[in-house]
Amino acid sequence: MEPLIIYIIIGAAALAAGIFGGKMIFAKNADKQVQEAELEARKIVVESQLKADTYKKERELEAKERFAQMKIDHEKDVLQRSQKIIEGENRIKQKEQSVAQKELNLDKQAKENEIIKDNLNKQTDIVNVKRTELEKHQEEHIRRLEKVAGLSAEDAKAQLIEGMKQEAHSQALALQQEIIEEAKLKANKEARKIVIQTIQRTAAEQAIENSITVFNLESDEIKGSIIGREGRNIRAIEAATGVDLIVDDTPEAIVLSSFDPLRREIARLSLQRLVSDGRIHPARIEEVVEKTKRQLDDQVMEIGERTAIELGVHGLHKELIRMVGRMRFRSSYGQNLLMHSRETANLCGIMAAELGMNPKLAKRAGLLHDIGKVPDEETELSHALLGAKLAEKYGENPAVVNAIGAHHDEMEMQYVISPIIQACDAISGARPGARREIMQQYIQRIKDLETLAASYNGVEKAYAIQAGRELRVIVEADKVSDAESDKLSFEIAQKIQTEMTFPGQIKVTVIREKRAVNIAR
Repeated sequence: MEPLIIYIIIGAAALAAGIFGGKMIFAKNADKQVQEAELEARKIVVESQLKADTYKKERELEAKERFAQMKIDHEKDVLQRSQKIIEGENRIKQKEQSVAQKELNLDKQAKENEIIKDNLNKQTDIVNVKRTELEKHQEEHIRRLEKVAGLSAEDAKAQLIEGMKQEAHSQALALQQEIIEEAKLKANKEARKIVIQTIQRTAAEQAIENSITVFNLESDEIKGSIIGREGRNIRAIEAATGVDLIVDDTPEAIVLSSFDPLRREIARLSLQRLVSDGRIHPARIEEVVEKTKRQLDDQVMEIGERTAIELGVHGLHKELIRMVGRMRFRSSYGQNLLMHSRETANLCGIMAAELGMNPKLAKRAGLLHDIGKVPDEETELSHALLGAKLAEKYGENPAVVNAIGAHHDEMEMQYVISPIIQACDAISGARPGARREIMQQYIQRIKDLETLAASYNGVEKAYAIQAGRELRVIVEADKVSDAESDKLSFEIAQKIQTEMTFPGQIKVTVIREKRAVNIAR
């Protein structure tokens, strides 16, 4: 037991001695590390101080350089401002000198103005005195003139104003006529081009129809069959067709007479069938005439449809198409109505295209403008108004209706195409060879022209020459002066233009001459 305790005590002592020895060794090492750390710290401190001193010196140098540069800049700025102040002072001195000089000049000018004012006042007084004397002399002069002339100043002024007024009126009329002529020349250039191009691009037939149709026969023996026993066949034909048959000595021909071309065509076709068939008697005549009428109605519709298609007019009512077809068998002043309507439609289309308008609408109105001449029943309305009524009834465009009704100025023109239809209708009807004029109407127009000219004061004689294209008016030289001759010519032309209807134009020539005749014996 005791040895064990001794061993334990010895072991503990040995362990304690080892531990103490280790601590001693560790303490020595720790002191060594502390010394090394202190040395390293001192080195770092020394280096930091050196770097801080270097950085401080650099910053001081930069600050000195910046201060030197700022000082230089400040000195420059101060120098520039000083120069500006000096220049401003110089300008102020110059302005002061200029103001002083102007003040001196103004003082001189004020003194001169006072002198001029005094002179003007003196001259004004002199002028007033002279004006008073002049007015007295003028009044005395006027009194002397009134005494010599036997007229007061107001009367003389009135006569002078009246004379000047008449002279101005005459000159105004002459100037007005010149302006009108010049305006016509300028304004009609483009219109003439359009009209001429339109006419040149349109060609139409110029055939003139009569009121009779000649029916040719193979031999004169057929005349007896047509006349029939006691003339019953010819009477049946005339009663069925409404056409007069003239059987005379003309070889191998019978004349069909009627003012209705449609009836003449029915009679011609019926006779042609009867002669070809050989059976000519009243019952057969009535049958053939009725059959011909029905076939001709179909032909009328075919003509109307073909015309509308050729002109490019679509959507027409059937009744309007039938009226267009009936125009083929109607004439106006010898001009075939369908040919006239086709020609007018083509002219309207071309003219509307040239003016930048709707050519289809213009063609439609041109084709239908005379449908009032082929009515189913007689009426008291004019053909223009009746045509407008029919077009409106069958649903035509209001512009077409207005153009139809206004193409003879019987209705107010409300659309742009209306004057185009009127112009193209006149072009188609007035071209050479288009129409015939009844002799009585021609003579009446000539008389109206001469009567109109003779109604003016101072007109001695009036003659319408060149088929009414020129009116020559002879005036009395004692009653009409040269200036009044120009005025009279202008007034007659204006009156003819407003009161009369005529184709083309009429030239008015006023002739004034003074003849002095003496006989020496």
